[in-house]
Amino acid sequence: MKLLHIYIVVFFSLINTSCKGAELNISTVAPTNTITPTFSNMTINTDKSAYKPGAEVTFTMDISPLTAGAKVRYKYLNTVIAESEIVSGTWKWITPATDFKGYIAEIYATTNNVETIYATIGIDVSSDWKKFPRYGFLSKFGQLSDDNMNAVMSNLNRYHINGIQFYDWHNKHHMPLPVSGNMPASSWKDIANRDIYFSTVEKYINLAHSYSMKAMFYNLVYGAWKNADADGVKKEWYIYTDNTQANIDFFALNSPFISNLYFLDPGNVEWQNYMKEGVKNVYKYLNFDGFHMDQVGDRGTRYKYDGSAENLATSFKSFIDAIKTSAPEKYNVMNAVTQYGQPGIAASTSDFLYSEVWNPTENYNDLVNIIKQNNMLSSNTKNTVLAAYMNYDKANNVGYFNTSSILLTNAVIFSFGGAHLELGEHMLCKEYFPNNNLTMKDDLKQSLVNYYDFLVAYQNLLRDGGTFNTVTVSSTDSKISISTWPATQGKVAVFGKKYDNSQVIHFINFTNSTTQQWRDKDGIQVMPALVKDAKLLLTTDKIVKKMWIATPDIAGGASRTLNFAQSGNKVSFILPELRYWDMVVVEY
Repeated sequence: MKLLHIYIVVFFSLINTSCKGAELNISTVAPTNTITPTFSNMTINTDKSAYKPGAEVTFTMDISPLTAGAKVRYKYLNTVIAESEIVSGTWKWITPATDFKGYIAEIYATTNNVETIYATIGIDVSSDWKKFPRYGFLSKFGQLSDDNMNAVMSNLNRYHINGIQFYDWHNKHHMPLPVSGNMPASSWKDIANRDIYFSTVEKYINLAHSYSMKAMFYNLVYGAWKNADADGVKKEWYIYTDNTQANIDFFALNSPFISNLYFLDPGNVEWQNYMKEGVKNVYKYLNFDGFHMDQVGDRGTRYKYDGSAENLATSFKSFIDAIKTSAPEKYNVMNAVTQYGQPGIAASTSDFLYSEVWNPTENYNDLVNIIKQNNMLSSNTKNTVLAAYMNYDKANNVGYFNTSSILLTNAVIFSFGGAHLELGEHMLCKEYFPNNNLTMKDDLKQSLVNYYDFLVAYQNLLRDGGTFNTVTVSSTDSKISISTWPATQGKVAVFGKKYDNSQVIHFINFTNSTTQQWRDKDGIQVMPALVKDAKLLLTTDKIVKKMWIATPDIAGGASRTLNFAQSGNKVSFILPELRYWDMVVVEY
């Protein structure tokens, strides 16, 4: 039978399941059943980060290196849904009518039965970003050139970032936008004494919207500057370190910061009403799409003005819900620092869950536990974004990010259904977002493009339902040493996610990892050794119809069909290659 492409192979017929006790001959599965196509890794772009169902996508690409007859095929998971020949460097595609789906476009050509994939790109068809949030940030709002801002936002669009946190864009925390005589100020100081320009904030919002990104304004839910009484903030609204109203709780900030941050009771109705007016003022003059709410974590024993104990963790829900009533059409999301207050936040009108990760959440499995906890707290209705700052100690000095630590951490976060707040004008390395001591090397920049394409293309397997489960996979040769999740140094960690008619199996390669700490503070992680043609055995009580593989590390995330042989409850297959992360899908 003629092959359509060199890596698509006719399935072996299933061995009759009646021969349950027969020994499975793994040699019947040829290692060449998923020959990796040549991958050119050319630059390709779409005009937006996400699209509504039935919307038009515009692709751009330099096609001069393409072979004559090059085509583009559009896939949903491993199924080709449309295909056409490429005749120019700009072309269009109308997205399918179904909402909340991820697709991949593969540009390819076949010469003498050898396939070359020139480029791939993910396409998110979602009418609402909160379903699959991919959060980025902005942190610099001085007098920037249009070219500078355009370059930043174009870059974030290539990573499919669909929401932007505007970090420290505001003036006073208790009065974020200065207004005089019904006119917003043209510029102001942020708490770090930096100049912020209204025009820059406004242009960035407009640019975000041009790429179908949502613009979220950052602020604390309970912060005030010194002398806030002059702006109408009352002493009865603060929280105190004692029950005699003698000492307001505060966070000390040294020069160049303008003020300490003094803390108020988020559950105080009068404070909520005060902040409602401030939020309305922001929306009146700036077309933000929502409010990114911040906190600073557990403050220990604190008191209200009346001397009663303050339970900050339970006060956040009422603040979030109160803000929602004042602007019901806007989005709200709140940072749960080390999961502090997350049960109440998850039960509130927050649109997705956001967790800033600190000690003692140090190992890869700890990241997974946060995502799973958030799933449980929201009854699997709200996806998770992790603010997890990489190479933290290395960032005390100027240098480069460790590519391997970033990719391994993202492999863990993405495979378990989370997203990673990490991309803005630069990559994040510290909780103070303007810190840009560390730079991405070119290999990391390109690899991250592939990872975010993968996150979008396969979002319906990664972030859209399913049930995590343990799969029984074993190795029948010495090329790979497997352990079920949690991750183990020196092993390939395996876990599954079960859907009605399919089983997803993730392989994450810790074979020669130097640390199990996801943050990799000093940047010591090493690239995993490439595993090729590992012979594996899956135990399942179902009849397998099809198997396929996709990985962000090979061929730009393009899916490829796997050959397999089944005898009774044993299925043999060959993992063609594994660098950081492979996803194998078994269809029944």
